[in-house]
Amino acid sequence: MALQVDSPVGKRISEWLTYGHTEIKLQPVRQVAIDSLSTAGSPRILGVDPEHAELLAVASGDLPPIIVHRETMRVIDGAHRLRAAQLRGERQIAAQFFSGDDRDAFIIAVRANISHGLPLSLADRKVAAARILESHPQWSDRMVASIAGLAPRTIAEIRGQGPDSVTGSPVRVGRDGRLRPTSGTEGRLRASELISSHPDLSLRQIAQAVGISPETARDVRNRMRRGEDPVIRRPVQDRGARPETAGPGRASAQPAKGDMRVLGRTRADVISRLKADPALRLSETGRVLLRLLHIHLVETDEWNRVCENIPPHCSIIVADLAKGCAQMWHEFAERAERKVVETAVSASAARSAGG
Repeated sequence: MALQVDSPVGKRISEWLTYGHTEIKLQPVRQVAIDSLSTAGSPRILGVDPEHAELLAVASGDLPPIIVHRETMRVIDGAHRLRAAQLRGERQIAAQFFSGDDRDAFIIAVRANISHGLPLSLADRKVAAARILESHPQWSDRMVASIAGLAPRTIAEIRGQGPDSVTGSPVRVGRDGRLRPTSGTEGRLRASELISSHPDLSLRQIAQAVGISPETARDVRNRMRRGEDPVIRRPVQDRGARPETAGPGRASAQPAKGDMRVLGRTRADVISRLKADPALRLSETGRVLLRLLHIHLVETDEWNRVCENIPPHCSIIVADLAKGCAQMWHEFAERAERKVVETAVSASAARSAGG
């Protein structure tokens, strides 16, 4: 597949989608009437961020052209640039058209908005991943992860929350365009049978025949030579066990410190915007949540001062309580993120049933 591009933006997109399934053709830059464009269907749950749009509006120089879905006149990439042009009082904006399937347009929108400009929040990316899994259930977890900017394990969790149509495909398409079985066990068993019946085959031939990697084929052959089971049997982890702490060579599962989901904002800025949301400030539970969040607006220096002045005989008790509170907040955060994904999956299922 050869991607046809004729602009710097097009060349950037050609690097995003190199999976052998989609042809991207961007038309030359042209001026498009702003009133003819729509921002519906954006992967951003909260829509355009007004502060970011204002920063773009006051920036000097021309902004890069936006990308528009020709069939629907919907903005694929550049909603903030469109809003900035509106704030400047402009009636037209530089744009390039993409003609193709609406599903591919959404994928371009997601991939674009995790790699430049104002990145999608974690919740945005999870909802987008659920939508991509609905439209492309045959894609592998790694393939969807590379588009949505998430870990493959996160994609697997989202896939498990979806309908049977998302999880039931026996094979999946990888980033290289090759079909592979969803079960590693099945591939290893088939490889072991092929090795037994045709021991003269090369590792590459075995891998290609059963849809596994040459390294997996090598591991299967080595295990068979040692008289071991070709399938790796991993012990089932106790769901109640605490996750291991990060160490050398092991990535931490904890979220990055100071991750405000919105680039360049402080906790105070985010909480201030939440306080202005009627859905929170006009409900009892919303006000409780805002009070709890407000407690944590203490600056780092203040936390250090408090910590330094903890009486030694109380330190262990305070540490245990702090760890307990941190664990509760972590579980609360996971439930809040899961709620967004579950809502999106339910909405997708309802649309499918209605259609």
